[in-house]
Amino acid sequence: MHFVDVMKRDTQTFSFEFFPPTTPKGAQALHAHMSEFAALRPSFVSVTYGAGGSTRDRTHDLVVQLMDEGQLDPIPHLTCVGHSETEIRDVLQRYASHRVSNILALRGDQPSESAPGEPAWDPSTDAFRHAVDLVACIKSFNESGGHPDARGFGIGVAGFPEGHSETPNQLEHMRHLCAKVDAGADWITTQMFTDNTRFHDWRQRCELAGISVPIIAGIMPITSIRTMKRMADLAGGMTFPAPLLKRLYRHQDDPDVITQIGIQWAVEQCNELLDQEVAGIHFYTLNQSDATKRIFEGLGGPAALTA
Repeated sequence: MHFVDVMKRDTQTFSFEFFPPTTPKGAQALHAHMSEFAALRPSFVSVTYGAGGSTRDRTHDLVVQLMDEGQLDPIPHLTCVGHSETEIRDVLQRYASHRVSNILALRGDQPSESAPGEPAWDPSTDAFRHAVDLVACIKSFNESGGHPDARGFGIGVAGFPEGHSETPNQLEHMRHLCAKVDAGADWITTQMFTDNTRFHDWRQRCELAGISVPIIAGIMPITSIRTMKRMADLAGGMTFPAPLLKRLYRHQDDPDVITQIGIQWAVEQCNELLDQEVAGIHFYTLNQSDATKRIFEGLGGPAALTA
């Protein structure tokens, strides 16, 4: 379903992010969780996209699998890194042929090292250096009539409420986001955050800049101190409010309590975001369904959220 139609159907969207498993054991584990995710009735799910060729094939395979099974509506990530324009258009054509409706267009992280058997990344061979260029390419593909939906792919882009490590100038950062929207983005999904005040301030700045597309808030519950440190690494500049840190460090020797604190904090975040009429909430699941299920239960369950 095209993202515009998703927003018409759902007053507020709820969605999950998966990553393609790299091992048979990981694939089995994700498959076991899929029915649990489907029972939560998400608006859609997104599938991440790595820099290596084999990783990209796994993304495509998982997206096609989800399309064939019909329980979950997948939105694949697509990145600029390591692609010629011909390769990008080939990927778009493959997804169009399987009637995938939407793409999340990202610049992508630079690979720290190549996967075994794959050539080292050479940035000079990349057709696009920035996500705005990828958005424009997808828009061009849409206008060429290459998709069975006359509107083509719905296009999502990333937003960073606490800024981006490579663009510390916040005015410049907002200019980049505006450029992606102007190039054809239909919605924005944010990087994960734990401080809603930072999100609300950023959303107001988006409005002042003239951005009117839906903004979906990214949430990832803290389930351990290790998870929190990983979140800090993944989202450079991420703020952990002092009240949250006090709760976590007070019980840092009790893993079960840490998990409960992280889930309860996420529930509080989500309730406040819903009260403030956020367009949607996107859960970074790490392919694990338990924490997400517990958050949904804390919010009243799928029936309450989709009422």
